[in-house]
Amino acid sequence: METGVGLYLMGLALAVGLGLPIGVIGAGIGQGIAASGALRGMARQPELAGRIQTGMIIALAFIESLVLYALLMFFLLQGKLPAVDALVDILRKQ
Repeated sequence: METGVGLYLMGLALAVGLGLPIGVIGAGIGQGIAASGALRGMARQPELAGRIQTGMIIALAFIESLVLYALLMFFLLQGKLPAVDALVDILRKQ
């Protein structure tokens, strides 16, 4: 197997295997921070709870969209990986 093909497959496998989990972890942390800040703001100023909640929901939607983009990239990159049979054939030709 050429070095370039091996590096390509290795990088692709790492991107598929680590891309989505890293995106989900980052989004989870971001959502936790956003919710924590909103709840603290509501506790300090209960009269503005409705406006704070609206802003928090919009922010959470934007954060969640990043996870959906990561999921889309996961499926697109997974489609680029060769099937197991094809990969075994590639490794045997080495």
